[in-house]
Amino acid sequence: MFDKVFRTDTSAAQLVVRVALGVVIWPHGAQKVLGWYGGPGLAKTMQIFADLGFSTPATVALLVIEFVGAALLIPGFMTRVWALGIGTTISICMFMNHVQHGFFMNWYGIQAGEGYEYHLLVLGIALALVVRGGGMLSVDRLLCHAKDRRKARIFY
Repeated sequence: MFDKVFRTDTSAAQLVVRVALGVVIWPHGAQKVLGWYGGPGLAKTMQIFADLGFSTPATVALLVIEFVGAALLIPGFMTRVWALGIGTTISICMFMNHVQHGFFMNWYGIQAGEGYEYHLLVLGIALALVVRGGGMLSVDRLLCHAKDRRKARIFY
């Protein structure tokens, strides 16, 4: 199980997409949890999700993924887990709030809401991270190498 979660390669591309996803998603979590960047803050966010029918544990899970998980993607700790969570969260958001508005974002202010093109990009990045892991300069890679070195000492 350890290897399935943490194993990764030395891909620079994975580093780039991992950091990009974390940097883009984390401020959205900060809006909801801390009220930063014009966001509602934790109490209001909990109420909004409750009004949408989400249970408290489900809401907390979504907030942890978006806030803590995005922050941990940047250094690449448990990349696959957080990327899967972000992909799931963005899928829920996309289907609940954006599919009905079509593909395109509301660049010109002529449609009722935002489309889902951004969400597809996030899903693609998250899927790449789930499949390949965090890549170079990730905590996951360090943990795997440390485990491999400990295993090697047992046999030599």
